[in-house]
Amino acid sequence: MKSLHVALIAIAFGLLTSCNTESQPETAAAVPETETEQGAGQSAVSDDQSQQNVVQVAAGSKDHTTLVAAVKAAGLVDALTNAGPFTVFAPTNAAFDKLPAGTVDGLLKPESRKDLRNILQYHVYVGVIPVERFDNDMTLGQVNGGRVKLGLEGDQPTVNGVKILASIPTSNGIIHVIDQVLLPE
Repeated sequence: MKSLHVALIAIAFGLLTSCNTESQPETAAAVPETETEQGAGQSAVSDDQSQQNVVQVAAGSKDHTTLVAAVKAAGLVDALTNAGPFTVFAPTNAAFDKLPAGTVDGLLKPESRKDLRNILQYHVYVGVIPVERFDNDMTLGQVNGGRVKLGLEGDQPTVNGVKILASIPTSNGIIHVIDQVLLPE
């Protein structure tokens, strides 16, 4: 039995001393070196093959540049690039233009980040609700804790009485394009 223990120790020692430590720098080189790369979240993952997530779809739309700027200013990019699933009611640039003059500029300031996040989170539901599931008097609890009312005006789906202009499926949910900014109570 003692010879078996000695043999196992000898084998283990041999394996440990025969490991090539010169390959370790290659592995270490694959680890991001900059703070930006280390701190980057899901939004930093590059994937040109898969279906785009809600942020990538919005970023690719010329009609949603204000929304994308607001999502960035609010620090919500990584949250919205995660797996979700999300239903996002996405106001167009024209919707933001309907707000009183100076409102958007004021919300994009760092000192207004809390208010901006509240408004943007009022546009997000955790789960996927396609327009085919909209029903009169249906309500959803939004990320900010508020509620929105879904409905149908004839065959036209609405959220808080605002018409859904288009719906776009994404890898992590669905975007419903709207032409008004939803404001929490």
